[in-house]
Amino acid sequence: MPSLEEIESARIIVSRVADVTPMETSRYLAEVLGAPVLLKCENLQRTGSYKIRGAYNRMAQLSQEERERGVVAASAGNHAQGVAFAARELGIKATIFTPLGVALPKLQATRNYGADVILGGSTVEEPLRAAAAFAEETGAVLIPPFDHHDIITGQGTLGLEILDQVPDLETVIVPIGGGGLIAGVASAVRQRAAREGRTVRVIGVQAENAAAFVPSMQQGGPVEIEVGPTIADGIAVGKPGSLTFDIIKDTVDEIVTVTEDDIARGLLVLLERAKLVVEPAGAVSVAAILAGKVTASGPTVAILSGGNIDPLLMQRVIGHGLVASERYLKLRIILPDRPGELARTSRLVADANANVVGVLHTRFGRGFQLSQVELELSIETRGAEHSREVVETLRAAGYDPVLDLE
Repeated sequence: MPSLEEIESARIIVSRVADVTPMETSRYLAEVLGAPVLLKCENLQRTGSYKIRGAYNRMAQLSQEERERGVVAASAGNHAQGVAFAARELGIKATIFTPLGVALPKLQATRNYGADVILGGSTVEEPLRAAAAFAEETGAVLIPPFDHHDIITGQGTLGLEILDQVPDLETVIVPIGGGGLIAGVASAVRQRAAREGRTVRVIGVQAENAAAFVPSMQQGGPVEIEVGPTIADGIAVGKPGSLTFDIIKDTVDEIVTVTEDDIARGLLVLLERAKLVVEPAGAVSVAAILAGKVTASGPTVAILSGGNIDPLLMQRVIGHGLVASERYLKLRIILPDRPGELARTSRLVADANANVVGVLHTRFGRGFQLSQVELELSIETRGAEHSREVVETLRAAGYDPVLDLE
C-alpha cells in the first residue's frame, strides 16, 4: 500500500495538471439512501476522467533516459487519454494501442493530445499484448492502466481531495475495473482517517457482467473471468491486478455488483437530477445507491470516475434507462380492422395523460385473424404507476394490451 506520505507527495506532482474537481450535493440520492450523498465529479476532470492522476504521477517519475525512449500503453479510452495528455505535458513521445471498436470521441481526443494511435484487435487484450511487444522491441516504457505502485499512488490523491471537501466522510463508493482507483482511494482515506482517530467505509462497485473481484475475493487471489457484454466498458476488466488485489483485500469493506439496467438508471438520474454527463462506468457508484446495494447513515461520497461517453451510446443508454425506469412503455394490441380504432386507442392514451411517440400498424403477422390488425404503441409515461394506469385504461375500454419486452 502506498504510504500517506507518498500520496501527499504525489498530490503536489499531480496538481501540475489535474484540477480539484467539484463535490456536488444530491438531495435526490440522499432521499434514496437515507443519508447525505455527495458526488465527486471526476467526470469534469481534465481528459474527462481520474486517469490523468495516475498516468502523470507514473510518468513524472521517469528518468531522462526513460523519457527519451518514450512510453507505450494499451487502452480502450480513458487511460489512453490520460497517458497521451501526460506525455504531451512532459514532452514525452507516446504510442497507444487501442481496439478497433474504440469510441470515436476517445480516439480523436487521444490523437489530439499528440499520441500515435495504433488500432487493432476486437478486445483490449490484443492491444495489451501488442503494447508489451512494442515495449520489448523499442525500449519504450510501458505505462500500465492500474497495477503499478506509482499509478495507485497517483489515484490516491483523489482520496485526499475527498477528505478535504467532506471532512466528516463516513462512506465512499468507488467504481472498480482493475482496481487502481479504489486501491489508491482506500489507501489514502484509511490512513488519513486512522491518523485522525476514526474510520471510513470503502465500498467498491463492479458491473455484474465484469465482476472479477467477487470470485477473486472468494478464492483469495486474482481470478480471471470471461467478461460479458456491458455498457460499462471503462471497468470491463477480466482479471484484477495482483498489486491492486492485495491492497483491496485489506482496505475495502465490501464489493457489490450492479446490472446493466441499474447502470442505465444511474446514468439517467445523473443527467436529469444532477445535470451531469457521466459515462456508464463512472455511474456505477450511483447505480449501487439506486439499486439498494449500499447502506449508510452518514455523509457518503459517490465517485463519478469519468464522463467520456460516445453521444450515440448515450442515446441508447438513455432509451434503455427510460425502459428500466418504466417510463417508456411498448404495447402490442390486436384491433378490429375498421376505421377509427387507431384514433380511439390514441385518444385513450392521451386521456391517461401519456404521450404516444411511435406507432406501428400492420395487417400482416401471426396470432391474429384476417379481420384484425396489430397495433404497436411506444408510449412515454411518468413511471411504473402511470404505466399501469395506461394499461388499465386500455383494458377498461375492452382492449387486451400486451407488454412488449423486446
